[in-house]
Amino acid sequence: MGHAHVSSKLRPDGKVALDALHQSGALKLLFPTGRQTLETVAVNTAGGITGGDRFSLSAKAGEGSQLTLTTQAAERAYRAQPGQTGQMTTHLSVAAGARLNWLPQETILFQRSDFTRNLQADLAEDARLLLVEPLVFGRAAMGEALTSARFRDHIQIRRAGQLIYRDAIHLQGDLTAQLSRPGVAGVLSARCSAMATLLLAAPDAEATLGWLRIHLPDGGDALGGASLLAPDLLHMRLLAVDSFVLRQSLLPLLDRLTEGGLPRCWRL
Repeated sequence: MGHAHVSSKLRPDGKVALDALHQSGALKLLFPTGRQTLETVAVNTAGGITGGDRFSLSAKAGEGSQLTLTTQAAERAYRAQPGQTGQMTTHLSVAAGARLNWLPQETILFQRSDFTRNLQADLAEDARLLLVEPLVFGRAAMGEALTSARFRDHIQIRRAGQLIYRDAIHLQGDLTAQLSRPGVAGVLSARCSAMATLLLAAPDAEATLGWLRIHLPDGGDALGGASLLAPDLLHMRLLAVDSFVLRQSLLPLLDRLTEGGLPRCWRL
């Protein structure tokens, strides 16, 4: 179990500073030094999430400020007992003129895991949100195939109170077989073992679409696609044969989208 909250503010001297902080249970927040903006690293001291666990994180980028959140390492959704579900709830808030980067590292689903994620984001009219959610289906290095697991993921984004994005992924049972279907993720040179969702909600999102498509992998070990859902909302999905290829494809994209401000832990 764990809960944490963090918020940023813009000081009169133009620097971004910590505004509020709360943490309890197994979820802790760290603040690396030497960064140009406020960066927060979430650490699950329990080592992972299993059935019955409840974690929640809320973050707010105050007016005119910039806040980046990431995780110390990949999150692990471990085997759960029948009828028990691990849950992670995230709420992001971005005020007027502010920017928030939600950049957690991979979530790894283990055999017989049961995991539910819910993320909600509330944006001001001119706020910017960069969001990425990488997901790994089993430990490829150990030859693990997810023949029995359950995963549910829900993302909702509102701008000025209006719903602009809703996405849901529900997978249950033999995930390896389901992902091998051509209409799902069976389009690679080997079975799909990793995927990522990326969203950019920003007034200039439309200008990003062209170069993003140019740099997306187009088949073989990885395949990506990007669409403009609205002039201020860009969506990308990326499939890969394993987590290494996924990260190899994601890093240059995130590096440019964060203007070189990608958290150091992503490069370790």
